Amino acid sequence: MRQTTVHPSIRSAEKQVVIHLVAGPAVSVGTARHAVPEGSKRLMAYVALWRGPVERVRAARVLWPDVGDGRAAGNLRSALWRLRGAGIDVLVADKLSLALRPDVAVDVHLMEAWADRLIEDRCHPDDLTAFRRLSEALDLLPGWYDDWVIAERERLRRRLLHGVESLGRRLTMAGRHADAIEAAMTAIDADPLRESAHWVLVEAHLAEGNWAEAWRSFVNLRRLTLRELGVEPSPGLRLLVDGGRDLPTSPVSMRARGDLPVTARY
Repeated sequence: MRQTTVHPSIRSAEKQVVIHLVAGPAVSVGTARHAVPEGSKRLMAYVALWRGPVERVRAARVLWPDVGDGRAAGNLRSALWRLRGAGIDVLVADKLSLALRPDVAVDVHLMEAWADRLIEDRCHPDDLTAFRRLSEALDLLPGWYDDWVIAERERLRRRLLHGVESLGRRLTMAGRHADAIEAAMTAIDADPLRESAHWVLVEAHLAEGNWAEAWRSFVNLRRLTLRELGVEPSPGLRLLVDGGRDLPTSPVSMRARGDLPVTARY
């Protein structure tokens, strides 16, 4: 007896539906991951990153800029048809606009919300363990060179780096020094010249009582900034390392006490 293949609907009342743009694009329902048709990936990603209704004409022109409006509109209709044909029902479309369904989450939005909670000092305990896949998120949609992707990639990267630095300081305060160092190194690997990430690393080493490691981290940064930029690290970081034998001090608390000088001798 011949069996008929039926595409399961991606929408489900019992399972969370998530669009994955990190290591994607793909869509998951609970633990089941669904591949997105090649011709629909850019449309789904664009609407997901737009964060609200987007005019169909605008989306078509952005995604297919090298063809006329009529051909671009046809390409958009085809991308929508392929998405629905694969059982991936994550977009709401009418004659004028496109939007995500309200019950659909996007991994990028969830990561940004995580970073916002840390930056704004309203995180919960689970947020302190959610950084291990950040290295992938810092390079959103690699190999995509559309202007809208490049702009979103850089915006997300900056936000997540601020978030992971806040995470590193919170882990240090919680006495989780190894995790704090790992968080700091995640930010440093993404941007070796980012001094604020080196602050977090030095603070974690000092809080753990490893002044030699803190000094080594400072020396490595100094060599890098001199070679790449021709400048020294900030005087405050040197002051932090020099004073670290007795009391690890964060840049925020140093400024609050008035201990962070404008200049310092090396």
